[in-house]
Amino acid sequence: MAVSSITTHRNFINGEWVASASGKTFENRNPANTDDLIGVFQDSNTADVDRAIAAAEHAYEDWRLVPAPKRAEILFRAAAMLVERKEQFARDMTREMGKVLNETRGDVQEAIDMTYYIAGEGRRMFGQTVPSELRNKFAMSVRQPLGVCSIITPWNFPMAIPSWKMIPALVCGNTIVFKPSSNTPLSALNFVSVLTEAGIPKGVVNMVTGDAEVGTPMTTDERVKVVSFTGSTRVGRLVNQAAAPTFKKVHLEMGGKNVVMIMDDANLELAVDGCLWGGFGTSGQRCTAASRVVVHEKVYRKFVDAFVTRAKALVVGDGLDPKTEMGPSNSDTQLQTVMRYVKIGQDEGAKAATGGRRLEGGAYAKGHFHEPTVFVDVDAKMRIAREEIFGPVVSVIPCKSLEEAIAIGNGVEYGLSASIYTQDINRAFQAMRDVYTGIFYVNAPTIGAEVHLPFGGTKHTGNGHREAGIAALEVFSEWKSVYIDFSGKLQRAQIDVEQV
Repeated sequence: MAVSSITTHRNFINGEWVASASGKTFENRNPANTDDLIGVFQDSNTADVDRAIAAAEHAYEDWRLVPAPKRAEILFRAAAMLVERKEQFARDMTREMGKVLNETRGDVQEAIDMTYYIAGEGRRMFGQTVPSELRNKFAMSVRQPLGVCSIITPWNFPMAIPSWKMIPALVCGNTIVFKPSSNTPLSALNFVSVLTEAGIPKGVVNMVTGDAEVGTPMTTDERVKVVSFTGSTRVGRLVNQAAAPTFKKVHLEMGGKNVVMIMDDANLELAVDGCLWGGFGTSGQRCTAASRVVVHEKVYRKFVDAFVTRAKALVVGDGLDPKTEMGPSNSDTQLQTVMRYVKIGQDEGAKAATGGRRLEGGAYAKGHFHEPTVFVDVDAKMRIAREEIFGPVVSVIPCKSLEEAIAIGNGVEYGLSASIYTQDINRAFQAMRDVYTGIFYVNAPTIGAEVHLPFGGTKHTGNGHREAGIAALEVFSEWKSVYIDFSGKLQRAQIDVEQV
C-alpha cells in the first residue's frame, strides 16, 4: 500500500478536525498483520487538551439549557446512523482491534442499543415529587448536569464502551472531552463522526488522541467535573489520585478475574460451550472474561477432557476471515504479557493441557497471535488463578463442594462477574447471594451483559458507580432538591410541623 493512500486523521475540537499542536503523529496498525497501516493519528499534547476543555466548557453553557427531549432526538438520529453503518464500522474495528467480525458487529450493536436506550431517558429523566410535611409547600427533586466530562476508554470495546459513557453524559446535558485508546482510534473517530453528523453542536463533543500527555491533564484540570475511566486497576488508581485534589466525581471500571463454577449436576455440554466462549471470546481480552473455571471433582475429568478438546480445535487467525474463531492479541505488549503469564503458570507447576505458545510463521508471521491455552489442576493460590492476564488463558481448578467453589470465586481482589452451571435452583440462589460480584449469571458464561441493567463490579474492579441502565445517569448528573413554599409566611420546617 502506498504511503500516499494512508489517511492522516485529526483531533476533533470545537466542531473542527484539527492537527495537534505537537506536530506529532502515531500509526495505527492491524494486530493481525502489522504491515497493514490503517491510518495516522494525532499524538496530542497538553495544549490540545486545554483547547478541548475550553471548547467543552464554553459549549456547556448552552447545551445544558437544551431540553433533554431535544438532546435525545439528536441521539436517536445518531443511533439510526450507526445502524446504517454497522457493517463498515465493524470491519474497521476488526482491522484495528483484531477480534472476529461477528464480535465487532456485536460491539457496534451494543453502541446502537445503548444510544437508543439512553436517548429514551430524555423523556424519562424522572425525579421525585413528595408530600411536604407542611401546609402550602411543594417538594420535588430534579437531575442537573455537572459540566465538562473527561471520557477515557480502552481498546477492547472501542465503540461500545464510549457509548456507555458518552451517551448518558450527553442526554444529561454535559459536554465531553474524549480520549480513546491509541490502539483503536479509528472506531472512536467513527463514533464521534456519527454524533457530529446527527447534530451535536460544536464544542459539545471533543476528541483528542494520544497517551499520558493527554490523559493526565484530563484528570487534573479544574474545569473538568467528571472523569469516567475504563482500564486497568493500576492506572485507575492513578486516575483517582490525580482527580482527588479538585474533588471531581470519578467513575472507574477496572480489572476482573472472573469465575465460572461448574457443579456435579451441571449440563456439561452447555458448560463447555459457555467456558469456551467466555474464556476465548475476544481472545480473552474482556474485563468479564471467564479466566477461572472451578469444577466439582465428580465431573472434573470429564469436563477437562471436553474443554481441552474444544479449545485445541479453535481456529485462530485474522478476524476478517469468516473461518476464524479467535483473533490476535491487540498489541505486541499484550501478547508479551500473555506469554509472561504462561511462563509464570508453568513455573508455578500448573499443567498446560493445550496451548502455551505464541503462534508464528505463515499466516501468523505479521501478527500478535497466541494459542488458546488451558491450564489444568491449578491451585487457586497460583498467580495465574488470581491475577488478570487479559488473554486467551484459562485456569481450571478442582473443588469438592459449592461452598469451596464460592470461596475460590471470592478469593481474588476483583469482583466483576461470576457464573454457576447447575440444575439445582437452591444452589443457584445460594451462589447468587454469596458470590460478591457486580454481575452474576446462571447457566451462562461471565460475559453477555445487556445495556438496560447496571454494569460494574465490586472490590478492586470499580469504585461503586455503575454503567448502563438508568444507573448510568447517576454518574453524569447530580440531584437537586427543590422546595416551593406558597403559604406566604415563614415556615420553619420541623419546628412548625403541626401536631395532630
